[in-house]
Amino acid sequence: MSRFFATGSDSESEESSSADEITPKAPGTTLKQSLLLSDDEEDTKRVVRSAKDKRFEELTNLIKTIRNAMKIRDMAKCLEEFEQLCRAFLKSKNIVDKEGVPSFYIRLLADLEDYLNQLWEDKDGKKKMNKNNAKALSTLRQKIRKYNRDFETEIAAYKETSLLHDRNCSTASEILCLHPKDESSSSGEDDDDDDDDEGWSGESKESDSESSDGEAKRQSMAESFLKTGSDKGEIKKLSKRRDKAKARKHIEEEEEDGGEEVEGGWEKVKYGVPLVKEKPKMFAKGTEINTTVVVKKLNEILQARGKKGTDRAAQIELLHALAAIAAEHNLGQGILVKIKFNIIASLYDYNPNLAAFMKADMWKKCLECIDELLDILFENNNIFIGENIAEDSENLAVSDQPFRVRGCVLTLVERMDEEFTKIMQNTDPHSQEYVDNLKDEGRVCGIVDRLLTYLENKGSTEEICRVYLRRIMHTYYKFDYKAHRRSLGLQGETKSEQDQEESEGEDSALIMDRLCKFIYAKDRTDRIRTCAILCHIYHHALHSRWYQARDLMLMSHLQDNIHHSDPPVQILYNRTMVQLGICAFRQGMIKDAHNALLDIQSSGRAKELLGQGLLMRNMQERNAEQEKIEKRRQVPFHMHINLELLECVYLVSAMLLEIPYMAAHEFDARRRMISKQFHHQLRVGERQPLLGPPESMREHVVAASKAMKMGDWRTCHSFIINEKMNSKVWDLFPETQRVREMLVRKIQEESLRTYLFTYSSVYDSISMEILSEMFQLEMPTVHSIISKMIINEELMASLDQPTQTVVMHRTEPTSLQNMALQLAEKLGSLVENNERVFDLKQGVYGGYFNRGVPRSHASAPP
Repeated sequence: MSRFFATGSDSESEESSSADEITPKAPGTTLKQSLLLSDDEEDTKRVVRSAKDKRFEELTNLIKTIRNAMKIRDMAKCLEEFEQLCRAFLKSKNIVDKEGVPSFYIRLLADLEDYLNQLWEDKDGKKKMNKNNAKALSTLRQKIRKYNRDFETEIAAYKETSLLHDRNCSTASEILCLHPKDESSSSGEDDDDDDDDEGWSGESKESDSESSDGEAKRQSMAESFLKTGSDKGEIKKLSKRRDKAKARKHIEEEEEDGGEEVEGGWEKVKYGVPLVKEKPKMFAKGTEINTTVVVKKLNEILQARGKKGTDRAAQIELLHALAAIAAEHNLGQGILVKIKFNIIASLYDYNPNLAAFMKADMWKKCLECIDELLDILFENNNIFIGENIAEDSENLAVSDQPFRVRGCVLTLVERMDEEFTKIMQNTDPHSQEYVDNLKDEGRVCGIVDRLLTYLENKGSTEEICRVYLRRIMHTYYKFDYKAHRRSLGLQGETKSEQDQEESEGEDSALIMDRLCKFIYAKDRTDRIRTCAILCHIYHHALHSRWYQARDLMLMSHLQDNIHHSDPPVQILYNRTMVQLGICAFRQGMIKDAHNALLDIQSSGRAKELLGQGLLMRNMQERNAEQEKIEKRRQVPFHMHINLELLECVYLVSAMLLEIPYMAAHEFDARRRMISKQFHHQLRVGERQPLLGPPESMREHVVAASKAMKMGDWRTCHSFIINEKMNSKVWDLFPETQRVREMLVRKIQEESLRTYLFTYSSVYDSISMEILSEMFQLEMPTVHSIISKMIINEELMASLDQPTQTVVMHRTEPTSLQNMALQLAEKLGSLVENNERVFDLKQGVYGGYFNRGVPRSHASAPP
């Protein structure tokens, strides 16, 4: 029988006979083609697929691989497959434009982004990742966030539909579970099931009827999950019933709880954890609350401090409760001060790790507790605190004697200041959170000022020096705009009363002077005095008091022994030297500025030396523990010095010194190098095959140097001072216009010197009036510059006063003479080296240098 007449209801014998029949071949097939085809190729059926199916299948395969990698947390594999997926999606762009973005693709993008955000928030999981996976995680997170911007609407729509789908499924399941059915229908269904079981071995007609009944049941089940208008009313009724049932159940539970409390039997347990009904009682009922009992309870709480398994938050709450009980029973301020000391210490110990910083709520509690402690100390003059007071000699009870409490409020404030620094170090400096945290500095400075006032009356000299240094460290790096405006005579511009009060306050220069001079006179430790001197110099330099800052640095001789100081003091020294160099530049002291910045900039590690970040190094040079220690030494972001400004000041200073020197010693074989970094930038600029307009700050300085070398001061000025350089560098100075005018003046003067060095061999004489017009300088200035050059023997010329001209003397060697001089110097050094080698072989040192000395007096080898 032919298989074209076969139907699905025919017997197996008919199907086998139809399968055994041979289908007729097309008449065009040849013997050669039939021989080439193998048996397997004839059996396999060729499937023709559309381009859409091919592309979508490729995408689904890649998505499966990504999901498998997500399950095993293989971020490197995820990144690799995601890049392939993006390329495959780009290939199928034409199909996507016609058909739209496939839903499975949107689903993967949404799930992958949620998965990566979850991994990123899991800090413990990130620490356990290896280096490749951690790097791939950050890279993939950035890529997926950037990639998903193109599909924001589709992803948002997918998330909304998924939420609706979850809600519908939950309501449908509740309907199936809670909706009561008629007893008749349920009994009928049970009977049908029994009949079906009984008639399992019956005739074919019964089986056909059963299958039709099963299909009807399945259809009715599917329809029950669909949401219709009648179901909405039922859902509302069910929700009302559930709310009533919950309320009834809640009342019954409360009654049961009340009964259990009376009976004292079973305890109510929720989710396997017993409910804490009330806090543990501090004292037994009927106990007389006095100082001895409170101190004993305080010691009991403190004994658990530091032990494994101790709940630190609960311990802090117990101490607060104990302080409230002491205040309620009027036990005196002595016991209250002691409890406050322990509360603040417990807040500091909440994070056992030194690198960890305090959370926002703990930080607020800490500030409040210190303020309350200082309030008590200011209100009660009969409280004496100190570290030298033994616990046995403490007087905490109310009596005629003054209170004596063991503790040091200065140590608490110093630790608070360190915690504030750690909070600022561990906050993203470009976020609003950093600004919010920085607002707390005013409160920190207020606490330091209050402690300063307290210790000036009751503290020792050493404690006063320590608290003075804390106040200095919060003042030295801040520019006093109020004092600057007063110095310029702009007091009338302040409008609000608050601004007027602040402007009438004490200048930061007077505060720094008073605090630092006290430390210079009274301090016995070198470290506090060294830090105070450096902060004082920094503050002078920041406010353009160049001569005071320079004299204080030279008189202190800190540069001689700073290498023996600890790293934080060395970082402060580096910051001070950099600020001193920038101050010298603003004042026009170009050489002093270059000398001050030379050590920091020539090292190539300015960022690390100033404590503003770590450079990438090998693990052999710095292990993980050293890296943690160095991170704790970093300066908070609001105290940073602009590194681009620093480098620009150094390069411009080097340009103003190096270009005239290079022009003066063009043919000198022993020409020394003033700035290696500047020469490196010049070489980099010369290596570029295509020179376009300068873009970066370094390129501007290199282009200006080339113009100055030719004596073109206008081009040099346009490269150094323009809108781009103003926004990057010059506008950051407080007196912007004065700095620009100084720079123009220096460029004109050094360009004049360079011009005379370069082109003096071309002129017989040149008029000073022409030079004045060329470089737009006054005649006395031109006369002064040329006179200095003649006196220092830099320029072989003479001044003709009646005609106001510079007459050149032909004493400069020609290029041939310069080459001959270079050859003579090289031959002399060759002879010297040759004789030195000869003397080494003969066993006598210094033969060339001891020519006039007899052989017997020559030094013998050791």
